[in-house]
Amino acid sequence: MARLLIPAAQASNQPDLLWEHTCFEAFIGLRDDTAYREFNFSPSGQWAAYAFSDYRQRDETRVLSAAPQLTSRLFAGRLEMEAIIAPEALPPGASTLLLGLSAVIETADVVEGSHSYWALSHPSARPDFHHRDAFTLELTVSSTPV
Repeated sequence: MARLLIPAAQASNQPDLLWEHTCFEAFIGLRDDTAYREFNFSPSGQWAAYAFSDYRQRDETRVLSAAPQLTSRLFAGRLEMEAIIAPEALPPGASTLLLGLSAVIETADVVEGSHSYWALSHPSARPDFHHRDAFTLELTVSSTPV
């Protein structure tokens, strides 16, 4: 854990390029639909959200501005990130969501290759979190409050 570069706490806002440093990402789509959402969560408290109409095609007509609730915890052997996303930020009309969960980890003690890329699945030779085959976790949407 001492090797990790963890961004210092900052105001919760929506900067681009959070993935250039340690951050966690969630890609959320629907089966049989090319549109999806991308959420970036930094341990600093910063976040960003994007809508896509298709693979890496930003949908500028959809603005995702509902701030998530973020909690970051650092322990001796792990870094935890909890993010609660508002329902209105999710793709509408779904009974099942497909998720791709990933992380970019930046380390302090190397010059080259200071980033590692983690995901539930890497469907291609190089990390590509936008690849639809990386959306491997299915989450059933409940219409009943928990």
